[in-house]
Amino acid sequence: MRASLREKIIKVCDRKIADNGPGVGLSFYAFFANRNDDPELLMEAAEWWIRTHRLDHFEKAVKIKAMVEGMA
Repeated sequence: MRASLREKIIKVCDRKIADNGPGVGLSFYAFFANRNDDPELLMEAAEWWIRTHRLDHFEKAVKIKAMVEGMA
């Protein structure tokens, strides 16, 4: 996963956790605008989320953040 996507995921997770608490869930769509302005990046996130880790559609933000931080 490219560094810019990792940084984006961590930033979004931090914001969601700060706004809604540690129990907040999200999907990989949370990292993108409502329009598909970067399909390659979206597919990279989907590949990591669905194929690589076989995650459910919604997962806890704290779990996703920890997984991404563990990749560094």
